[in-house]
Amino acid sequence: MPRLEELDREIVACRRCPRLVAWCEEVASVKRAAYQDDDYWGRPVPGMGHDPRIWIVGLAPGAHGANRTGRMFTGDRSGDWLFAALHRAGLASLPTSTARADGQRLSGVRITAAVHCAPPANKPTTEERAECAHWLREELSIVESRLHVILPLGGIAWAAATSILRQAGWRVPTVRFGHGAEAEAEAPSGRRVAVLGSYHPSQQNTFTGRLTEAMLDDVLGRARQLAGFPAVAI
Repeated sequence: MPRLEELDREIVACRRCPRLVAWCEEVASVKRAAYQDDDYWGRPVPGMGHDPRIWIVGLAPGAHGANRTGRMFTGDRSGDWLFAALHRAGLASLPTSTARADGQRLSGVRITAAVHCAPPANKPTTEERAECAHWLREELSIVESRLHVILPLGGIAWAAATSILRQAGWRVPTVRFGHGAEAEAEAPSGRRVAVLGSYHPSQQNTFTGRLTEAMLDDVLGRARQLAGFPAVAI
């Protein structure tokens, strides 16, 4: 999709939030000891994937994950969990995502985020989330015609996704976020898209067992079903 490629270039060039720009650049300069030889990305991270039927919305890039590699959910534990599950679901070509040139490909999926810059302590401010919502709205306008499922990862992503839908004139019922929560959003045209919730594959959630592989597999299986993909054995 040429429009998505243009959007991604605009996102990478964004400098709307000075605190986030400064933090991304500082992290890229100081680096983590384990990655001293890496050339950090250190900029806003664009989405990954084209022509999606399933649109995955995360929170924000990790400081030493996507902010290092330049690709969403790539190079950290959260990404390890997400891409392994996507591969099991037949939606990713590889079970790992380590670098932009690793050959990873998504099938019918695009991954984006509520905030495109890595925030200090993984906590963007309310103002930063509102500022970055501009990009999420732009992305929705490009992908909505093919979209069947929006899959926010975590409560902040759920709030961001439902908010930009309503701003775009969609009717979205008020459904409390939770793992496996579902809401049916209706566009002004009458077209309907499922909003399906999942806990974020953060270390806090996966280490404590709040999110298990089976839970993530179940949600992705449901997303496949809602998107009209053939069932796969997981």
